[in-house]
Amino acid sequence: MILLSVRKDIDARCAGSSSVHTIAAYLLFQYLMGANLNSSRIRMTTPVLTSVVPGAGPLHSSAYFVRLYLPAKFQASPPVPLPELNLHPDRWSSHCIAVRSFSGYARDKNVVEEAEKLAMSLSRSPWANSTNYPSKNAYSIAQYSSPFRIISRVNEVWFDVDCKSTGVETY
Repeated sequence: MILLSVRKDIDARCAGSSSVHTIAAYLLFQYLMGANLNSSRIRMTTPVLTSVVPGAGPLHSSAYFVRLYLPAKFQASPPVPLPELNLHPDRWSSHCIAVRSFSGYARDKNVVEEAEKLAMSLSRSPWANSTNYPSKNAYSIAQYSSPFRIISRVNEVWFDVDCKSTGVETY
């Protein structure tokens, strides 16, 4: 049984940080609370997306990039973060992703296990040869639930895939 779905993600503007995850979350929260050049308070959106970038860290270790999608109101003209936050405006280009959902908190151990399960499902699917799609990320973790929510948490692991190579129509 294949436990994955493939969907086309939206084209969206994001704010992001390559700092350690807990620091990145704090910096992004500051940005949402008005630490930007026009002091705009920005409504929190989901998911919080953490992408694993292989070999980009010290000694070729993995690095992480944490993104927050910006609400529709700020898509055309995102508030510029204060320079001291060292946040990067980002655009998440529309592309196809293979997705596996999981519950609980997204921790190092279970995230790797879920990524391995998605890789196994992909290897047995029509998308088996489409994961070489040009991507700087090994995979991404999408967290939809508030950190204060203890049960019924919703998370996903995402791999970039090439829908065109499988004949899947995208709209």
